[in-house]
Amino acid sequence: MTMKDAREQTLAKRVSGSPLAVIFDMDGVLVDSYFAHYESWRRLAAEYDLTVTEDDFIRHFGRTSREIVEAYWGVDRFSTGEITAMDERKEAIFREILHSDFRPMPRIDALLPGLREAGFMLAVGSSGPPENVQMVLEKLAARQLFDAIVTGKDVTRGKPDPQVFLLAAERLGVAPQQCAVVEDAPAGITAAHRARMAAIGLVSTGRTPESLQEADLVVRSLTELNPKIIGDLILKRSQTIAAGKGR
Repeated sequence: MTMKDAREQTLAKRVSGSPLAVIFDMDGVLVDSYFAHYESWRRLAAEYDLTVTEDDFIRHFGRTSREIVEAYWGVDRFSTGEITAMDERKEAIFREILHSDFRPMPRIDALLPGLREAGFMLAVGSSGPPENVQMVLEKLAARQLFDAIVTGKDVTRGKPDPQVFLLAAERLGVAPQQCAVVEDAPAGITAAHRARMAAIGLVSTGRTPESLQEADLVVRSLTELNPKIIGDLILKRSQTIAAGKGR
């Protein structure tokens, strides 16, 4: 082991002597699923003689499907049973598209093992159903790299509520202030901060740096991240929170 390797392996114990963790959103972070999601909403809408604009899609991307149905077409337009059926149909269409057109985020295959080697614990914190998360992790051949997985089935409130990230930290056995979240959506950035976690905004398809400006760090590519950068970010934010200055 080189001295550099040894230094990086200590990064994950720089806050209170405990491991640090990185929680990854799935859509737009592990996989570029923008087209698959937008197309699946568009096809679902057509089946119900409804429409979805791309602006609508961008604005609500990252929330649970149930919340999106209500935001697109009104809270009282469909019954609970109808919304559940629409949700399941939309996600089935999404998986069909993703299965034939899978687009992993560039360099995710290098970042994940690099963080593990440096001693970080890893989790997925996604609003998507477990079937979607399972498909993505199988396509990436990365399931064994994650210590915890939280999906939309595990939570009752979507982002910007912090429930998904707090549950991920609980399952990891790591304090929230020792976690960083990698997100591509403004709602996810807000959720990370409400969970008292460091927030990294990743510019993905359909996103702009400006839309992620509330993050502690905004990157255009995963190549801009490494264990030291993430470890330093967590340490800085935890110190800010301890000083009573955190959001």
